[in-house]
Amino acid sequence: MPLEGEYEPSPAAWVRDQVEAYESSGGKRGNTLLETGLPVVIVTARGKKSGKVRKFPLMRVEHDGEYALVASKGGAPEHPVWYRNLVADPDAVTIQDGPAPFDVHVTEVSGDERSEWWERAVAAYPPYAEYQTKTDRLIPVLVARRRG
Repeated sequence: MPLEGEYEPSPAAWVRDQVEAYESSGGKRGNTLLETGLPVVIVTARGKKSGKVRKFPLMRVEHDGEYALVASKGGAPEHPVWYRNLVADPDAVTIQDGPAPFDVHVTEVSGDERSEWWERAVAAYPPYAEYQTKTDRLIPVLVARRRG
């Protein structure tokens, strides 16, 4: 079920354009990261401070119907804003991987589970390994599982 509330598009034009293309085509357009050809999903969450609905593409890292959401921010020293939004309200999240979004519950994973998901993430998007070398923080991995 779509999140209720006011949608505030990303300030980044490429993110706004990709979300619009993906959603308006049921995932037939805007479904890869720029020119890489690597697949993405659209994640929708509620802003922790604003309460507004936010949407953003993330690399598609799927395994047995579950999805890794990797908070890499390209190896920046701080977590992406969306990470804090998902941790603050892990049930106010949807993923669109194809024609329609579905509700998920998000959990940050650690230990062996994180290691397994990290391997899957790097296999799906090899630059994640480089991003980890660029930062002192352990890049968080969250797993999204369907609700209902």
